[in-house]
Amino acid sequence: MDPIPLEDLALLDTLRRIDAAEPLEENSALLPRLVENGLVTQDPEFPRLTDAGIELCKSLQHRLAADAQAEKILKRREAADGTAMSGADGDDRAKISRLGA
Repeated sequence: MDPIPLEDLALLDTLRRIDAAEPLEENSALLPRLVENGLVTQDPEFPRLTDAGIELCKSLQHRLAADAQAEKILKRREAADGTAMSGADGDDRAKISRLGA
């Protein structure tokens, strides 16, 4: 599983800020690129997401959520594997002690 790239996280943060009508960084060169690519419209008051921008934002949010869920599952599996291994060692030790006694 490859983690979501930092560029995509930065893009998601910017799209979320635009959607929430929060101010962007003054020197951000990203806004003109977003307008040029049809993800954002330049409104006289503030930029707004286009349908494509909304879909991209949703897609990135789903990817982030899926990555987080996958990480939880992997950690649970690792913990279960560790418990199973230690449990097997304990059972083997109990069998050996009974045989030796």
